[in-house]
Amino acid sequence: MPINVAIIGAGSIGFTRRLMQDILTVPELADTQFAFTDISKRNLDMVTQLAKRDIRANRLPATITATTSRKRALEGADYVFSVVRVGGLEAFKTDIDIPLKYGIDQCVGDTLCAGGIMYGQRGIPVLLDFCRDIRDVAAPGCVFMNYANPMAMLTWACNQYGEVNTIGLCHGVHGSWEQIAEALGVPTHELDVTAAGINHQTWFIKVAHKGRDMTGTLLAAFEKHPVYRETEKVRIDILRRFGYYTTESNGHVSEYVPWYRKRSGEIRNWIDLSDWINGETGGYLRICTEGRAWFETDFPNWMKEPAPVFSPENRSSEHGSYIIEAMETGRIYRGHFNTINRGCITNLPPDCVIEAPGYVDRTGLNMPVVGDLPLACAATCNASIQVQRMAVEAAVHGDATLLKQAMLHDPLTAAVCNPPEIWQMADEMLVAQAQWLPQYRREIPRARKRLAASLPLGTRKSKGAARLKVKSVAEMKRDAKAARMTAGAADKAARNLKRGTGE
Repeated sequence: MPINVAIIGAGSIGFTRRLMQDILTVPELADTQFAFTDISKRNLDMVTQLAKRDIRANRLPATITATTSRKRALEGADYVFSVVRVGGLEAFKTDIDIPLKYGIDQCVGDTLCAGGIMYGQRGIPVLLDFCRDIRDVAAPGCVFMNYANPMAMLTWACNQYGEVNTIGLCHGVHGSWEQIAEALGVPTHELDVTAAGINHQTWFIKVAHKGRDMTGTLLAAFEKHPVYRETEKVRIDILRRFGYYTTESNGHVSEYVPWYRKRSGEIRNWIDLSDWINGETGGYLRICTEGRAWFETDFPNWMKEPAPVFSPENRSSEHGSYIIEAMETGRIYRGHFNTINRGCITNLPPDCVIEAPGYVDRTGLNMPVVGDLPLACAATCNASIQVQRMAVEAAVHGDATLLKQAMLHDPLTAAVCNPPEIWQMADEMLVAQAQWLPQYRREIPRARKRLAASLPLGTRKSKGAARLKVKSVAEMKRDAKAARMTAGAADKAARNLKRGTGE
């Protein structure tokens, strides 16, 4: 019998097609029945046209149904993927712009810090709705795979409150693995690594080449690399002080810790503007905005292009298809997964969501014990975990005080803002995002009153230490090839893994 795979948020520019292609590369899965669903009928229709064209061109028996009814799409699903961005670019813009008024300069703002915490407040209620529908209408034992950020918060909420077996998937480890191999000058397949921590703060606690421990050689290798010594200054500095390399890109990791983005005049010393992921202020918001605008403009040309060939050599390294293959065929797949700790990393809380090595077979996901992280790595992770814990509880219960306490304990937010500023900023973000925060419907009028009765504290006029202008469609038309690459980069699966991004 063919399996049923549902993709929620299927109107994403390239991720849906990439995921579908990877699954259909497996011969036993060639007749998979896909159900695409999205709240945007326009985006859903465009992606579905492209995906159906791709299946026809590869002469496969797979089928696609597309619907804006999520519950209908989830009926009988064996596997469900979430690739949603709750609130879209409109909400994302407030995640970046409002904190910037208070001096918080974020590169991405979707995992931690003020932007990531609010992203979680929007996403958690929606994913819990997904879980409810999965429990109601999906196939027994359905596996829910979440690609959406903030990865740890969403995966934590779905497992604890959604009561659905949820695995969080991110390619940060794989991308950084390739980056380390390049810095050391060895083939990736010859490099054995153990990476463990939490999503976007995972640490390479073991790096070995043909049995030789290379962990102690990484700093010299990165300092000598002609590109990485310029683009990965934050990661190299952490490596210098901790002794271990972290999976996350320069721009991402700089906003999870209190050391590199707290003084606007110093931010440029730690980042590089050759690529947004290296630390550009609001860089991911810009690239997503440009990418979406270009895709909608350029869509007719996408339909004219030759369909991709579904073949093993064209299969991406995204985990999703390999997990399904392992569960359906019994072929063992080894990767790094986001799941509830349960003692895998022994000096992190047992109920938090960790990212660690595991393997998948017919029995499901299996996570061996890693043991303790090095103390500095564990301390950094634990600081983030407590913020995640408070943010999850705030989102589930609509607790505005707990939301503010989460921001108060966030490393970068606390390094930049005092408590009155954090309280007012949280109120301002609640009001600005009210349409996506149903759990705060009683709190938002109170927040609005507090703002009206208080002197504004978020009065900084700065556009950020390193913000670039969003290109118009007319500007992007001058280099259509680059614009198409931008549209691809706005999607997770199309991103260059050697950048080491786990976004």
